[in-house]
Amino acid sequence: MNASRKSALLSAAIVCCAVLAPARSQAQWWGARAPADYEECAEAAEKAATKEAKTTQLAECGVKFAARRKPGGGYRYFDFMQNRHFDIAGPNPTPEEQKHIDEQYAEYLRRERKSAITAAFTQKQQQLQHAAPEKEKKSAVPIPASKPRGATEGTVGSAISRPRTASCPSDSFSCNWPRLAEGIKDFKKLFGASPDKAKRGRPSAELATSNQ
Repeated sequence: MNASRKSALLSAAIVCCAVLAPARSQAQWWGARAPADYEECAEAAEKAATKEAKTTQLAECGVKFAARRKPGGGYRYFDFMQNRHFDIAGPNPTPEEQKHIDEQYAEYLRRERKSAITAAFTQKQQQLQHAAPEKEKKSAVPIPASKPRGATEGTVGSAISRPRTASCPSDSFSCNWPRLAEGIKDFKKLFGASPDKAKRGRPSAELATSNQ
């Protein structure tokens, strides 16, 4: 039998013995024939001379007989430790019946522990699910990415130094300017030296003419 169950039953027996001590000091109040079950015992207690004696005798009937008579026959035992009734053959459980009741009590404790663990686990899961949306809201805020140094300058410089003529329109000045510049250079080569060089060379030619 479970230790807690034994302790509870022992405490109940001690209390009942303390209450029934005056009655046990007297002769058996139910008469020459002992009652067969609680109902016969309670019927005899109803004949008590005083209200106090009746109360005491009914309490003693409850200690003497654990089960109560069923209307259709047999008896029913109530185990207050697991809040459950058991059908038994007589007014008190037999050793086999008591063993079955104790086994059911152990199973009852196992189910209670499992229910407590399941409830605690469910509560923890609900707490985690409640905390998850808050975490997702915080992580959803975008963090501005740092721009690499010189990325803008390099891009602009590359665009200036290397114009993409392949994608330029045919009538775009920016695309035609390199060809015009090359044409001006060729024109200068074709007609010889610049006017400044010609001016610097003229005094020598005039000096040679005057000497003649």
